[in-house]
Amino acid sequence: MKKNIKQIIISITALLVFVNITGCGLMPESKPLLQAIKDRGYIKAGVKYDSKPFGFIDQDQQIKGFDIDLIKEISRRILGDADSVKFQQVTSSNRIPSITSGSVDLVAATMTINNKRKRIVDFSDPYYMAGQAIMIPKTSGIKTMENLNGKRVSVVLGSTSEQNLSTLAPKAIPVGFKTYTDAFSALRAHRTDALTTDDTIIAGFLAEDNNFKMLPNRYTQEPYGIAFKKGKGSRELKELVNITLEEMQSDGTLDRIRKKWMVNYIKK
Repeated sequence: MKKNIKQIIISITALLVFVNITGCGLMPESKPLLQAIKDRGYIKAGVKYDSKPFGFIDQDQQIKGFDIDLIKEISRRILGDADSVKFQQVTSSNRIPSITSGSVDLVAATMTINNKRKRIVDFSDPYYMAGQAIMIPKTSGIKTMENLNGKRVSVVLGSTSEQNLSTLAPKAIPVGFKTYTDAFSALRAHRTDALTTDDTIIAGFLAEDNNFKMLPNRYTQEPYGIAFKKGKGSRELKELVNITLEEMQSDGTLDRIRKKWMVNYIKK
């Protein structure tokens, strides 16, 4: 009995010593994210694969788009190589969990900066300003957001457009999808009457199918930002990305990326 008690005391003492050591900071801490990226030699970036012209798989099966070029240029300026990026597909519903779980270092995926999301993740400065719009068949009689009341409307789950619809057209019937491709497919198959999302995403669909149109009104301003895991571990990376975005804005690089991908899609 005494032997068992002695073993228990030794075990408890060892545990207390371990806790004391770790509490005093003698155990190695995890590296800041920027240093971890430099050590591994590449950025893990979450992007969309179905949101032309921001992130999409082209006919040659390569990932392309505005957000892709943006992250490649950031990689070139931070790591010295535009190809030091591993892209991972995210959707509107899983992009925040992808950040908070650490499966990606950052997300550039048509992600609107808002106060609700800022409580969970950190954002870079805005790099693009979009606006919520409505897409309908050319034969449709829908003309305004109010006309969506009583109509079936395609929305993407987890998007700001889904949230805004309940306020802007409270009697609309939202039909939720995980991806923009699925949301548009439902509209094309006449399972919904309209689709509402950012004008940039709608414009990508219009480039592929001229049987639809985008109504002229914009109901919100949607500043896109690059998202990071909240906390001091990501702070240095976020600050460096903001400096890089400012440089890209000053030297015209950001504007060239905008023109490359948006001139044929969005008429300002």
